[in-house]
Amino acid sequence: MPERFCFVAGLPRSGSTLLLNVLGQNPRFHVTSTSGVPDLINSVRAQWDTTLELKASGNDAAKRRVMAAILPAMYATVDKPVVFDKSRSWLPWLELLSDAYGDVKVLVPVRDCRAILASFEKLWRKNYLRWPAVTSEVHCQQQSVEGRCSVHLAASGMLCIAHNRVRDALLRGFRKSMCFVQYEDLCFSPAETMAHIYAFLGEHSFTHDFKNIKQITVEDDAVYGFGKLHEVRTAVVAGPDDWKEVLGPFGEQFARLNFTEQW
Repeated sequence: MPERFCFVAGLPRSGSTLLLNVLGQNPRFHVTSTSGVPDLINSVRAQWDTTLELKASGNDAAKRRVMAAILPAMYATVDKPVVFDKSRSWLPWLELLSDAYGDVKVLVPVRDCRAILASFEKLWRKNYLRWPAVTSEVHCQQQSVEGRCSVHLAASGMLCIAHNRVRDALLRGFRKSMCFVQYEDLCFSPAETMAHIYAFLGEHSFTHDFKNIKQITVEDDAVYGFGKLHEVRTAVVAGPDDWKEVLGPFGEQFARLNFTEQW
């Protein structure tokens, strides 16, 4: 049974897969692909609230125990002391995690939101054979770069949901539980960035090999409708800073969404 659980929950296209595969070089750490554990916890809560017998018992303590027991049960056979579970859905559950496990540590990958939208746009252009099924309304929006960005920034859009979750966790008072990992810092100053992460986690330092990244986490990206969503390079290097070319002048406005030191 692992000794502790840490979490990775931030913005999409911000290097979370790269970060986990770097962390996975440490023999103390077990790292995951995108996790479904928060969805299982949510399913238990929903089922509990719709089961007459459980509602009648009014046993909130048992409900909390059952929900909290899912995470350690998931990794009961892991033989490493630290588990990093990755899901952007963890942030709404920080109260439960704090109650169950005490001092919660969450790594929060972030990135210039203009670069995030450009990354989505480049994926859309590369995957013209596998566009996910969309409603007629979304189909109309996807006829331009501006429209495709608006899909990601709509209330149900991937970037909007993730951004709101990070912001909400901050407003709920969990800043000390969150370590922002700027994608650009990880790429250009990996050693310094990892040292900062280890200090935040309270773990002993480890010498990582940033020029020889072996991918540990594996996901079938076809289920998400796009290919190569979670593949990492064999070395920690920054991708092209090409959001201006990809988005055009329209992209500049999204700088306002970036998380800065004020947080």
